[in-house]
Amino acid sequence: MSQYGVRMYSAEFRKMTCNEFFSLLSGLNPDTPLGNLVQIRSENDPEVLKRFNSAQKKIRDEWRRKHPLPVNRDKEAHEAFLAQIQGYFMSQ
Repeated sequence: MSQYGVRMYSAEFRKMTCNEFFSLLSGLNPDTPLGNLVQIRSENDPEVLKRFNSAQKKIRDEWRRKHPLPVNRDKEAHEAFLAQIQGYFMSQ
């Protein structure tokens, strides 16, 4: 978490609440090692994916193989979840 100056094994990190950690994680800059990794793993834009190099493709493919996207059978719950997430990011 080089962006925030917090070390993962520090006493400060151990005292951090889950909400605080998730807040910091969601604001990670893609210029940090972890932010870059998250960006590669979560990219879905076909135009951006075309420009991925072989190492980036490997990172994304391995992540997707280990963490397949869930099949959403409840469309109403899915839409409610998306609205909730969208509302969170719009309020930031």
